[in-house]
Amino acid sequence: MIQIQAALFWAYGIGATFALSAGRQLQWWERSVHGEGVRTRSRAANPYLALTLLFAAVLMVPTGLFLLWQNPSWATMHVATGHDGVWAGFVLIYAGGIVVGTLLGFLAAQALVLVGAGYWAYLQCVGGYFLLFGTLIHGWDGTGYRRMLTTSTAAYRDWPKDSVVNHVLDFLTSGTFLALLVLGAAVIGTMLLTEIGWLVEGWKLPGADEDRRVPQLLAVAIAGAGVHGLPFLGALTASILMHLLGGPLGLALFAVLAGFALLARRSPVRWLYGLVGVPARHWKADLEDPVLTSDRSG
Repeated sequence: MIQIQAALFWAYGIGATFALSAGRQLQWWERSVHGEGVRTRSRAANPYLALTLLFAAVLMVPTGLFLLWQNPSWATMHVATGHDGVWAGFVLIYAGGIVVGTLLGFLAAQALVLVGAGYWAYLQCVGGYFLLFGTLIHGWDGTGYRRMLTTSTAAYRDWPKDSVVNHVLDFLTSGTFLALLVLGAAVIGTMLLTEIGWLVEGWKLPGADEDRRVPQLLAVAIAGAGVHGLPFLGALTASILMHLLGGPLGLALFAVLAGFALLARRSPVRWLYGLVGVPARHWKADLEDPVLTSDRSG
């Protein structure tokens, strides 16, 4: 549903976010399988993994291919001017890459959640979305926002000849933007409902809600801001610093700021993460579930 250069980053971020949202349930699933003694259920039978891949295959891939066909210039950030400029094999790689990227993001975050490194699973989400927004805002040559807000190669080349307001108005009244609205309602709406639903579902598991330190509505808002808002702000800040100070110096300064915000032991992001109550312990360290105990004893 977005431009091809950013699509794989978005896929990875979505996969990681889905796994983090279902972190409690994934721990529950791992405990239940482990409790059977002999593994009788395949990891591929994990319902959260299956639903994540279904989301990627049914919503992300078709909508992306639709926009690629409708406006190949915009979908390729004006690298290609039309259908003739898009190699057929690239379309195949793109379609498969979305599903594979989502799978990798989910598996990486799930592995971290199951070993008690939930915060590092969260950083997988931040990293994927930062690269997504960085591509859309800055791109590879500092003109990412221009490529996103123009629907044709000619308009992109003529950007300096007109005002930003006129370019934005042209984009908002284009068929490409209308397609984005319709498709975005389905893709992003389903994505947010899934993330929120799995997060709330996890809080309902026995003992899970004890780690949440704020009301549910506020916890959902903090989680949304941390996964989606923070990477956008980071990408915008990095782009501004690179424009002002040059690429190497701007990136170096941003890396220092990001390290303080994300990795410092008492960083504000770590503190906010702790308010939401996403799992931070190893699944084996939790108390054994009484339901599983009674089932085995019976």
